[in-house]
Amino acid sequence: MKQYRKVLTFGSVVLAVGIVLGFELDSVISWDNTAESLRKLEDAYLMINERYVQEVSSSQLTESAIHGMLDELDPHSIYIDAEAMTRVREDFEASFDGIGIAFEIIAGPNGMDTVAVLNPLPGGPSETVGMLSGDRIIAVDDSSAIGFSSGDVERTLKGPRGTRVKVTVRRPGYEEPLDFVITRDRIPFWTMDAHYMLDDETGYIRLNRFARTTYSEFMEGMDVLRQQGMRRLVLDLRDNAGGFMEMAVQIADEFLKDGQMIVEARSRHGEYNQQNYARTGDGFEQGPLMVLVNENSASASEIVAGAVQDHDRALVVGRRTFGKGLVQKQFPLPDGSALRITISRFYTPSGRLIQTPYTTGQSDDYYASKLDRYRLEKTLTMSEIQDTVPDSLKYTTAGGRTVFGGGGILPDVIVYPDSLSGFARAVIGQSQDNAFARAWLDRNGVAFQEEWGARRDDFVKDFAFAPGEFDAFLVFLDTHGIHVAPDGSPELFRTDGEGRWFSRSEVARDRELLMTRIKARIGQRTYDRGMWYETISDADQVLQEAMQLWGQVEGASLR
Repeated sequence: MKQYRKVLTFGSVVLAVGIVLGFELDSVISWDNTAESLRKLEDAYLMINERYVQEVSSSQLTESAIHGMLDELDPHSIYIDAEAMTRVREDFEASFDGIGIAFEIIAGPNGMDTVAVLNPLPGGPSETVGMLSGDRIIAVDDSSAIGFSSGDVERTLKGPRGTRVKVTVRRPGYEEPLDFVITRDRIPFWTMDAHYMLDDETGYIRLNRFARTTYSEFMEGMDVLRQQGMRRLVLDLRDNAGGFMEMAVQIADEFLKDGQMIVEARSRHGEYNQQNYARTGDGFEQGPLMVLVNENSASASEIVAGAVQDHDRALVVGRRTFGKGLVQKQFPLPDGSALRITISRFYTPSGRLIQTPYTTGQSDDYYASKLDRYRLEKTLTMSEIQDTVPDSLKYTTAGGRTVFGGGGILPDVIVYPDSLSGFARAVIGQSQDNAFARAWLDRNGVAFQEEWGARRDDFVKDFAFAPGEFDAFLVFLDTHGIHVAPDGSPELFRTDGEGRWFSRSEVARDRELLMTRIKARIGQRTYDRGMWYETISDADQVLQEAMQLWGQVEGASLR
């Protein structure tokens, strides 16, 4: 009987796969080749289950079989197990139940890591009870939290709304621990990182992904910027990996005129063929627009960038986008897991296929080729890149400009930031600028809060470090294995058993950038994530170069 149940379990999975892929079982089995393949798969499963040298997990065999099938498809068709589906739902719904903090893990000796509060969510449960940025969580419900991983934090602090959890913290400057009893609530994942004015007429919005709440967040940001006098907009989609197609369509619609195509999806299944057009409205259809992208902008980000580029509506600036132009649909399986399989391909209004070429079953080669293309194009000028594109992949915009296919969206203007010094790469790579900002607030947080806590609007323009703070930063780095070589030492850094050494000239090269990053981290910890972007704007080379290009946007070159 036990053996029979195992066979039925596998058979039910095959049946479920048939259902979610849109076939009726009768039609599948009526195909001789398909039925034979299914019998072969079932025979192999039964043979392994009965004959293998040790007992094997039925679910593991089943999931391995599913992975094996998907490995023969495109790189973006995937299986999501039941446990991972919880996080997937949270990402797309842009919310979860918890206490409302952003946190970081501070590395400690012998695995004794500490959980530090980066920011309590404004208006959330943790802020309401008085938790502050910089608090170290040392216990949850009277059980030690020292050595917690990120997974441990989520497991203990998330939970159904309305339930309570006791959190014990150590606060810099306080001798005794503080206890907070927090009632969990629904916590939003903000998909708009920042919205603010770059100058008297230029608004800036940065989106980190496209989830169910993105359009409403975007519109709220636009309303705020309009009230502040925005006449033109920078939409920053760098490092935005995509998400809901519908959110991308709605946001692109805000920039386009009634009846202009936004994106087309083509499939071998008629039900998945789709054309999306802009509708009548009072969006931002006339104001000058610039869109920033990079190699990590994908999917829904590419829909927006491709649509505004093809209609000559915006100047696209940055680096060629990732090139994910495959549409996935998620199909649930009975155990709470899901298949996310490709059902169609994206095309921009001019007819460009967003997806980069791939060979089925060769995912490693697919991602390696993207990295190779990025490295190659980094060495080429725009005209040299354009010369590599065959005529068959050249397309024409509504205004008669030439745009280029071959995968991803090639910007109108390519900007690669200057390379960092070895010293700056070491500091940023080890997150020591962030660590110093944390240590600085631990020392100065009380006085800083008294003077600057209510002065968010003044922080970027008016806050400055005291003289000698960079020297204090170098002393801090010296205790963390990043050293300044004595005068007269070789210019190139060297590595020894005590860390890495850099010349004074190299240290001086990126001094301003590093101090700006430290200031931005202090602002982020004190106010919100948006303050990071507001503060770092002046050091953002791509953004600063883009701000010099408004003449191309507002002139005749895009029309």
